[in-house]
Amino acid sequence: MSRISKNVILALFTLTSSAFLLFQLYYYKHYLSTKNGAGLSKSKGSRIGFDSTQWRAVKKFIMLTSSQNVPVFLIDPLILELINKNFEQVKNISYGSASECKFFCVQRDFTTFALQYHLWKNEEGWFPVAENMGFQCLKTESKDPRLDGIDSLSGTEIPLHCICKWATHAIHLVVFHGRSGNYLWHGHLRLKGHIDRKFVPFRKLQFGHYPGAFDRPELQQVTIDGLEVLIPKDPAHFLEEIPHSRFIECKYKEARTFFQQYLDDNTVEAMTFQKSAKELLQLAAKTLNKLGIRFWLSSGTCLGWYRQCSIIPYSKDVDLGIFIQDYKSDIILAFQEAGLPLKHKFGKVEDSLELSFQGKDDVKLDIFFFYEEPDYMWNGGTQAKTGKKFKYLFPKFTLCWTEFVDMKVHVPCETIEYIKANYGLLFGAACQIFL
Repeated sequence: MSRISKNVILALFTLTSSAFLLFQLYYYKHYLSTKNGAGLSKSKGSRIGFDSTQWRAVKKFIMLTSSQNVPVFLIDPLILELINKNFEQVKNISYGSASECKFFCVQRDFTTFALQYHLWKNEEGWFPVAENMGFQCLKTESKDPRLDGIDSLSGTEIPLHCICKWATHAIHLVVFHGRSGNYLWHGHLRLKGHIDRKFVPFRKLQFGHYPGAFDRPELQQVTIDGLEVLIPKDPAHFLEEIPHSRFIECKYKEARTFFQQYLDDNTVEAMTFQKSAKELLQLAAKTLNKLGIRFWLSSGTCLGWYRQCSIIPYSKDVDLGIFIQDYKSDIILAFQEAGLPLKHKFGKVEDSLELSFQGKDDVKLDIFFFYEEPDYMWNGGTQAKTGKKFKYLFPKFTLCWTEFVDMKVHVPCETIEYIKANYGLLFGAACQIFL
């Protein structure tokens, strides 16, 4: 009888111990793990990497922007590159299904998002909420360069960049502003005197070292590492734009000074030419963009942009430059199909090629092809009447975006040197006075 009692007592003790152990496991899973941040998702199975500072900072930032109805989108080059390599897989991931953090947990100092400014409805109220969520935020502003020289408006400042730091990770929010020509512009991140240079490693920022311009991207929502985010619908195209996005502004203040000294030509003939030249430039840009050919404003058209931010009314033509390596054999046919018949063709593809097309109202489109040598660039020229050939030398240059007659177009970044090479030192020096 005593042996039976001992067995019963032993069984009861084992059952009690097992129940207590199960209670401890339940308590740890549903209370302690959540309290310590290990239960950030309801998805089943192991969660690898989701305790990283980078992921938690991004999660908090997305919660912040969602709560304030601020539609930010991801433009971080490192993460977009990873997404682009696995794009089909990313598009098919459902919310909350991630078991491993593959994108936002990559080691880095910043994660970069962007925002279109006109959609930021509660800008001032956004920052107190961010601080309450544990972020330290820094906002940089500057004057809108297009208003430079207009005394009543030139003091107006617009937000350009916001950097919000949480723990050891920072979110860089690039503020895009819509421009004429349906593109997005962001400004240069300049650190004013009162800003703490040690707030974040500013030199490691991917955006803000210079102003930039991008095509307005179509966005789509995807799930990345368990978080719903907006990204460019064509991430490959956006990534291609980044290294070539540098933007230089027309010198609006100097242009206004120029017109104070040299009155603008407001005659009917001048205004009619400028309208026709603008339409011709738009048609040329559409045709070349469809062919995938880079081009830039050259000669008198470039001078008009740089000196007076407009088309020179007495120039009588539109001038563009193209690198000869971008030449395509169907370029003439493409312009003819666009309604621009070929007027002149000088030179050959391998030497001094120049094309001239006839626009309406007797406005001509001249395209100069540029050839690259080890130390300089050049283009050929031919007098239509005499057939005499010329060779024009230019210092090497790169291309920047700018805005001209409500379009996003390229110009040489080293514009003064380009104009001096085109028109001579004396004329270039005179231009510089008014630029």
